Amino acid sequence: MCKIRFHNTVSSTKMILYSLIVSGLFVASCQPEVVEVVKEVPVEKVVEVEKVVEVDSAPGSLVVYSGRSEKLVQPIIDQFAAASGIEVEVKYGKTAEMAAVLLEEGNNSPADVFWAQDPGGLGAVAEAGMFADLPADVLANVDSKFQSKNGNWVGVSGRARVIVYNTATIDPEKDLPSDLWGFVEPEWKGRLGWAPTNGSFQAMVTALRSTWGEDKTKEWLQGIMANDVGVYPKNTPQVAAAAAGEIDVGFVNHYYLHRFIAAEGENFKARNYFLTGGGPGSLVMVAGVGRIDTGANEDNAMKFINFLLSPVAQQYFAGQTYEYPLVEGVKIHRELTPIAELPKIDIDLSDLVDLQGTVDLLTEVGALE
Repeated sequence: MCKIRFHNTVSSTKMILYSLIVSGLFVASCQPEVVEVVKEVPVEKVVEVEKVVEVDSAPGSLVVYSGRSEKLVQPIIDQFAAASGIEVEVKYGKTAEMAAVLLEEGNNSPADVFWAQDPGGLGAVAEAGMFADLPADVLANVDSKFQSKNGNWVGVSGRARVIVYNTATIDPEKDLPSDLWGFVEPEWKGRLGWAPTNGSFQAMVTALRSTWGEDKTKEWLQGIMANDVGVYPKNTPQVAAAAAGEIDVGFVNHYYLHRFIAAEGENFKARNYFLTGGGPGSLVMVAGVGRIDTGANEDNAMKFINFLLSPVAQQYFAGQTYEYPLVEGVKIHRELTPIAELPKIDIDLSDLVDLQGTVDLLTEVGALE
């Protein structure tokens, strides 16, 4: 057994440990021993209380398959590993790729947890029966619309689809349409950008197919291509292109803009617009997590999932990655529109499973090679 000591003095390590303890990270084998030491400080009259929490000296390991980028999520994984003592191995890749790997490995997969960027990848793994059901108390942390209707994955953070626009050329109230369909009009020729290989874009197209049907979605894709849309490898260069005036409008996730503003200041010449008509162009997607049923480290997997839903991790997503926290009581970044005020869209995220159908359609119209 080993002992972890923390004091009433506020520190980031203490906050992490406290969150881990209250969220059930240290359970079963932990028999807390409390030793109180009262120390008088003559001037401030502060009482310092020392607490000792005993932790299993061999906390074990955890294998995470991540469809989220290493740059974004490795810092919070490192915090979990440091605070828990659990040895965490992470395998990174795009969500669709990691889902495909899991499906190919099947019951022989070494993965304990799948952390996906979008609900489509989660749904594919869930349909294959590879996720274990999550406990009700875990699911209760997050609104039911941001989790699997079958209770086998749960959202961790939210990402809204938006229109990023150039502030010098676009007056959003006058110039931008109310929904995605408006961008097929000839007036947008040569002014648009998209990233058809991006997982979030493909999830949005999957939502279009679910809402509009195959024919109308195909017509929209062909209309955008007829407008000589600029093709980008991902969201970040789209936002940069909008600010530089290379394009007037791009189809992106909300948080990329805020990273640019944080780095370059308020004079950055691009802003986000939430389509007032709602629909798939205003889709709020979730990055979510599920426990692989055949994983060898069930207890550690649940500790990790509980940690991702703890105040420490949720505040990380809000403050460092500019995403929407999905647990109540966590403050969002001051620049974000509250999630309750976003345009409403009636789509069950569990239905956004057919990623292959979306890839096939994008290939058919020539958006993908």
